Amino acid sequence: MENNILHRKERLIITTIEIIDELGIQKLSTREIARRQGISEATLFRHFKSKNELLFTVLDFYSQFDEDIFQSTKFRDMDAKDKLLFFINSYAEYYENYPAITSIMQILDVLRYEPELAEKVINIQNNRMEFLIQLIEEAKNVKEINPDAESGQIADIILGICREVCLRWRITGRKFSLKSQIMSTLNLALKAFIGD
Repeated sequence: MENNILHRKERLIITTIEIIDELGIQKLSTREIARRQGISEATLFRHFKSKNELLFTVLDFYSQFDEDIFQSTKFRDMDAKDKLLFFINSYAEYYENYPAITSIMQILDVLRYEPELAEKVINIQNNRMEFLIQLIEEAKNVKEINPDAESGQIADIILGICREVCLRWRITGRKFSLKSQIMSTLNLALKAFIGD
């Protein structure tokens, strides 16, 4: 029975992500989630007390691999700049293999205005940014990236590339390789920060 409840909760999370991907956050409703799952809204509310609790769990799902990606990047035996590229490539590959999850990246700012979700959104963003800055600092320390470049600005550029390429990928109906486009654009941008 408990295993069935876990599967039901996971199906509700995945259905929520699919609806956000297909219809946008504005058209997400507990009624639509329940309808797609073939259950009543009352059953949905047995698993999640509110729509925001469900969205909080969706954010957990969205960031579930962060720590694994951080650890596998950190302990990789490679040059500092290659670790940075591996880190971004890991997300690009994950997003390309699970396109619907990219809809969550695109609505983080909207979710930030929900009081129950704000701290979670900020923590996800801060954790990813802090880890990326660590990787940039490591590359700067071994002069694979210009030591005079500001790490936070480089991180903003990298995350901006990821977000914008991902948005264009979604808008164009996923007509190109997300991973290839992110990585080639990132490599081009990093050339501007390679030290002398």
